[in-house]
Amino acid sequence: MHYQAGSDARTLRDALGCFATGVTVVTTLDEQGQPVGLTANSFSSVSLDPPLILFCLARSSSNLERFRRAEHFAINVLHIGQQPMSGVFARSSTERFDGVAWESWDTGAPILSGSLASFECATHQVVEAGDHLVFIGRVTRARFEPRRDPLLYFRGRYRRLHFA
Repeated sequence: MHYQAGSDARTLRDALGCFATGVTVVTTLDEQGQPVGLTANSFSSVSLDPPLILFCLARSSSNLERFRRAEHFAINVLHIGQQPMSGVFARSSTERFDGVAWESWDTGAPILSGSLASFECATHQVVEAGDHLVFIGRVTRARFEPRRDPLLYFRGRYRRLHFA
C-alpha cells in the first residue's frame, strides 16, 4: 500500500498503525476540581534535561478546553491487565472515573492506581499542529512498576509484548 499527500487519509492511518505504541490515560482536574481523563497513544519523551514529555489531543476532543486550561496533567502508562480501563477512558462518557482507583500527588492530577508508569507534569507548552494540539509537560514526579508488561496497540488492535 502507498500513501501520497492528498490521497485517502485511511491509508495514512493504516501506515501509521504499523508503529506499535503503548497505551496511556491522560488525566487532569477541570476548573471545578473534577477528574478528567482520556485514552491516548500519542505519548513520547521529548527531553531528559529538562524532563519533558508530550501527548497529542485532537481539536475535536470534548476535553480539549479542559486540558488547554489546566496547569498540570498526568500521563498514566497502562499495563497488559489494564486493557478494560483503556476502553473505559476511550468512550464518550462523563463517568469514566466510576469504579477506577486513583490517587493524587502534588498537583492533584489523577494518578491511576496500579499503572505501569505515571508521570505528573506541569504544562510547559501547548503547540497547535494540524488537527491536533501537542501538550508538552515538564515532569515533576514519576513512578514505575518494573515487573509488569505494557499494554500495546498495533494495527488497530491491542497486543501483548513478545520477546524476540
